[in-house]
Amino acid sequence: MRVLIVEDEKKMAALLKKGLEEENHSVSVAHDGRTGLDIAQDFEFDAIVLDLMLPDVDGYEVARRLRKGRNETPILMLTARDAVPDIVKGLDAGADDYLTKPFSFEEFLARLRSISRRGSAPRPTLLTVADLVLDPATHVVTRADEEIHLSPTEFRLLEFLMRRAGRVVSRNTIVQAIWNFDDDVEENTLDAFISLLRSKIDRDQREKLIQTVRGMGYTIRESSKT
Repeated sequence: MRVLIVEDEKKMAALLKKGLEEENHSVSVAHDGRTGLDIAQDFEFDAIVLDLMLPDVDGYEVARRLRKGRNETPILMLTARDAVPDIVKGLDAGADDYLTKPFSFEEFLARLRSISRRGSAPRPTLLTVADLVLDPATHVVTRADEEIHLSPTEFRLLEFLMRRAGRVVSRNTIVQAIWNFDDDVEENTLDAFISLLRSKIDRDQREKLIQTVRGMGYTIRESSKT
């Protein structure tokens, strides 16, 4: 299961992440509502764990915006507030279930399993740039009908760029989205993964799709398009 945790308490987020990864789940973490919303809109998840009291954009608003944008990923809300009006407000905003703090990890896992079984999300649309095709559902990538094998990090990076095809994305934005915010990422890590992607995507191809925009970041686009 692929889970997004949106939690501003870094210790809590780290504990949940560690526990889920020990259960063989893939976990992404955001520490504020705005970043969590961006990641949830750009990537496919099986479930979202959403704290209510968040900086920038609170959990209620994150849930509302996701549902307004027709994102039906199951949401488990975490809250220190156990008053009925607060819980009703969260459910009305689009949450599938809620869990009040403090809670046991066993109950957390059970509720997460429960909401993830309530229905599968529609098959994601294929992402295409020129003759490069990425299927978010099957994790299959092809160029000119030839399959390209990518590591999980390479796949996430390529998917992130392809969802913003034609737009320049800053280095900082890419690093924050691809690597967890509580991880230390070396300055040249992104460059190394871009180089790996280029070796698999653009090598031996006349048209180079992954482009560097000096002083700004990276983009993926057809060479003839500006």
